[in-house]
Amino acid sequence: MLKIRLSRAGKRNTPFFRVVLTEHTKAAKHGYKEVLGFYNPISKEFKLKDIEKIKKYLTNGVQFSPRLEKLIKINNISL
Repeated sequence: MLKIRLSRAGKRNTPFFRVVLTEHTKAAKHGYKEVLGFYNPISKEFKLKDIEKIKKYLTNGVQFSPRLEKLIKINNISL
């Protein structure tokens, strides 16, 4: 089953997250198929690259991680 979730990047004390599409059993850091956006918790910047592509994945049964669902609701992104 595929999931859309966050993958941590960046240096120590400077977190940066990628929004990635990955198999739910693989590590998000190394086993992702596609980068769909990013989230910077320091500046509170959250951006999804292609919303139409994400909607297509959702219709095919892909699910969001719980943390990513909260970020989408907080930033009022309609999918």
